[in-house]
Amino acid sequence: MALGLTAAAAVVWPGPSSASDAAEPDAAGATVSEQSYTAQIRRTEYGVPHILAKSYDGLGYGYGYAYAQDNACELADQILTLRGERSRYLGEGSPESPNLASDTYYKGLRRAGTVKRLFDKPAPLGPTAELRRMVEGYAAGYNRYLRDTGVDKLPDARCKGKPWVRPITALDLWGVVHDVNGVLGIAPLVPDIGNAKPPAKGGKPATAARSATRPDATAADFGSNGWALGRDATRSGNAMVLANPHLPWTGNFRFYQVQLTIPGTLDVAGAGLAGTPMVLIGHNKRVAWTHTASDAQHASLYQLKLAPGDPTRYLVDGKAEPMKRRTVPVAVRGKDGKVTTVRRTQYTSRYGPLLSRGWTTETAYAIRDANAENLRSMNTWLAMGKADSLDQLRAAQNTYQGLSWVYTLAADTSGSTYFTDSSAVAHLTDDQLKRCTRPGGEDGLTVLDGSTTACAWGSDPDALVPGLYGPSRHPKLTRTDYVANSNNGPQFTNPAAPLTGFPGTYDSDPRIGQRAQLGLRMIAERADGTDGLGAPGFTRRTLRESMLGNRVRSAETGRDDVVAMCRAHPELTATDGKKVDVRAACKALARWDTRADADSRGGALWSTFFEVLLDGGPSHTWWRVPYDPDQPLTTPRGFKGDDAQVQRALADAVQDFAAQDLPVDTAIGAVQRWVDIPLPGCNGAKGCFNVVEASPGSGQPDPEDPTVAYGGAFGTSFLMAVELTPDGPRTHTLLTYGQSANPASPHFTDQTRLFSKERWVTERFTSAEIAADPALEVTTLRR
Repeated sequence: MALGLTAAAAVVWPGPSSASDAAEPDAAGATVSEQSYTAQIRRTEYGVPHILAKSYDGLGYGYGYAYAQDNACELADQILTLRGERSRYLGEGSPESPNLASDTYYKGLRRAGTVKRLFDKPAPLGPTAELRRMVEGYAAGYNRYLRDTGVDKLPDARCKGKPWVRPITALDLWGVVHDVNGVLGIAPLVPDIGNAKPPAKGGKPATAARSATRPDATAADFGSNGWALGRDATRSGNAMVLANPHLPWTGNFRFYQVQLTIPGTLDVAGAGLAGTPMVLIGHNKRVAWTHTASDAQHASLYQLKLAPGDPTRYLVDGKAEPMKRRTVPVAVRGKDGKVTTVRRTQYTSRYGPLLSRGWTTETAYAIRDANAENLRSMNTWLAMGKADSLDQLRAAQNTYQGLSWVYTLAADTSGSTYFTDSSAVAHLTDDQLKRCTRPGGEDGLTVLDGSTTACAWGSDPDALVPGLYGPSRHPKLTRTDYVANSNNGPQFTNPAAPLTGFPGTYDSDPRIGQRAQLGLRMIAERADGTDGLGAPGFTRRTLRESMLGNRVRSAETGRDDVVAMCRAHPELTATDGKKVDVRAACKALARWDTRADADSRGGALWSTFFEVLLDGGPSHTWWRVPYDPDQPLTTPRGFKGDDAQVQRALADAVQDFAAQDLPVDTAIGAVQRWVDIPLPGCNGAKGCFNVVEASPGSGQPDPEDPTVAYGGAFGTSFLMAVELTPDGPRTHTLLTYGQSANPASPHFTDQTRLFSKERWVTERFTSAEIAADPALEVTTLRR
């Protein structure tokens, strides 16, 4: 089916929403230029758009239009946050969703002109000319969709007719990029920054605010599995890449699958995050790559020693410095519907913004984020998308130094693989970490002494931005067998060639988690053919089957210990002192196949048992074989059957199932669902490789407001298994939650049903493959 869309009738868009908005420095150039754009959107099965254009302007135009077709509400809500206007339209919110605090931060960022200042810098610090045109086109494409459809006729009831759905600007989209770059630094602390103020006399220090739209984030939360397999690890001798990022299924961190093509210039396929203009994980004809969340330190909290008698001045090397203040006007809608302006004060230090938590008359805390000045990320990803070899991919990363908080695992058609942490990492020496670290670190951040310049970040001569490690210091490894990562530090990227000798800020803990141990074990077993999947060496089929085999390391190494324990003790004592008959539970665990398939019976009980065990305290003395630094890949493992905590955990789990009227052999998919679709997988801390966390009601509409999704999910999101053959890439993908967040869209759960059955989608990459799709729909845009 082909659709041709020409220029729509002229529409007069509203101007700035308030006088204060008009005065903001980054409002300059807010209107999208009225230039010509041409693009073709070719949609294949499951709604995947393949954007074809002759220029970057047109490519962005088609991408923005296609994304709006599927997710107009998502981007409108995201921009509402980044413009600092949630309170204007939705009220000041609640402690669980503090709109006023969020608006204070983002309005302050806009009034400071941060994004505009970074945008105005020439490349490599600012966006390249190609990206400027592409983002300009993206904004025009999104606005074109709103204009063509009409806000009152949007197909998504969640934002249909809402006054906050408005045209966007290129700078809005660069704001999205800036915000995503801060996801392991400032972004999760936005409400804490927005609420920061000096303590009242005799008042107690504030506690940290939390945001429903910006949840706490650490590398463990934003996790992933990534493998790059070289010619020595595959049966064909061709390199392969497995991408398996773990991110929230709702909100701003949803992936969107797309192919972006300018003939002779760019041809890249994969997925990008909501509102970002490039493919972030993907492949072209000769190179493929994925990312996992880096375990390095991308931000630091600084403890400030305050000047006596003035909580807005702090001491550095014995001299008092005043905090900088910025007055931020925020429009707030009251319960009566009237909008008033609240003026709040934002405080910053030499390190960065102040936090509300712990601000007393003697001490305060500020955050320094390695990505506070980063718009370079899209430069990096565009150059990676154009790379013909690993050498060119490395050059792209070294030139722009824009990757914010991720490791890279990549391969090319030569059969080589490459790992690096080229992300923005705080330049802190081991000596500094030893001398300067203070108690109280949380959210994955270290607290440093802010009263002395001896604890300030250093820098490298080859770093584009002061305060960061340069490319010559980045951990990196090239292999022809494999590189792998599951959010562990760089050391065990490949145990045959450990990466060591780097500053502690890159890898503060050499221990690796159960998920990473399982991943390395899976690769080793495939190498010698002992995993039950056939002859040694990876094929495209065995790569996909390894990914969705739903293995659970804690069960593989400890299920038999627990079964032996409950057979010996058919009645156990729960935490509340009650006796619990565990015979039926024991039989269910004995029959369980130790997999986390959606229909695996016994897996749900194991998941609850292990969760209770983990919640019992940090000592973890219940391991049969405790952690041994000389055996880091195989310890800890197993369970002590005579340990009282192990016995209580099983009794408590059985009690929990009885309280919910659940049989002890309930399938995982009965208690873990998305819009009533059974889901495989489990929590990575339990040793699941395929990480999924959901509740029975995840994805269902809120009973009180059907336009709002009730209950989120987390984990496996975009899957990509690609083989780089001499004849081009051969790829299978899966976007577990579908292309659209609109519950009324046919692409809301179509791929979730595939995920439930552990099925993949064959990617269409060439023009011939795309044209051969029976479901092909073509839209041509011209303006």
